[in-house]
Amino acid sequence: MSIRENIEEVKRRVEKALSRAGRTTEDIVILAATKTVEVERIREAVEAGIREIGENRVQEAQSKIESLEREGLRWHMIGRLQRNKVKYAVRLFDMIQSVDSLSLCEELEKRLSRAGKELEILVEVNIGGEPTKGGIIPEELGSFLGKIGGFPHIKCKGLMTIPPWFENPEKVRPYFARMYAIWEKVKEAGFPGVEMKYLSMGMSEDFEIAIEEGANMIRVGRAIFGERKR
Repeated sequence: MSIRENIEEVKRRVEKALSRAGRTTEDIVILAATKTVEVERIREAVEAGIREIGENRVQEAQSKIESLEREGLRWHMIGRLQRNKVKYAVRLFDMIQSVDSLSLCEELEKRLSRAGKELEILVEVNIGGEPTKGGIIPEELGSFLGKIGGFPHIKCKGLMTIPPWFENPEKVRPYFARMYAIWEKVKEAGFPGVEMKYLSMGMSEDFEIAIEEGANMIRVGRAIFGERKR
């Protein structure tokens, strides 16, 4: 199928998942994950209606952003952001989805203050407690959120997670369910300067389960562009 047809199929699957969850009136942000995807193929996705684009590496994102019309598109950093790349990231991205340390927040605030701009972020939660992954462990999330409201140029808009991988996607469901419960709890707590607008979870292999468990933003690469080039 073409990229346009793939996107239409993803949308159909999203609608079915929403219906199963009784969420038929809600919107889901479909973010196209474009790691290693060529500019021309990203342009095809944009022409088919994609407006949110996620990149894993700052340098790769920069060349793509410079090649595509920026108007109407929102670029997300969805990979680990190194502190020495922050000065470039604050210029390139509309949202950083992988914020997971106070030191990164401090560097973001410093660069944003100098630039005189604000930037939306999501806090990454390590829902599986995996040592090889980034993210705040759930037990420390409240303390972290209580501190980031003090950074005036950083606007926290929600949470993001990458759960453990299983060959059977159904095994991921408990992690998504727990993540939604945490998101709701944070929303009720009302941390100053923190808004729980987005819950970003679910990728090509499991986004339907993520939606059924409460996600309102999904990060889809393979289901749109096909298998990733190595």
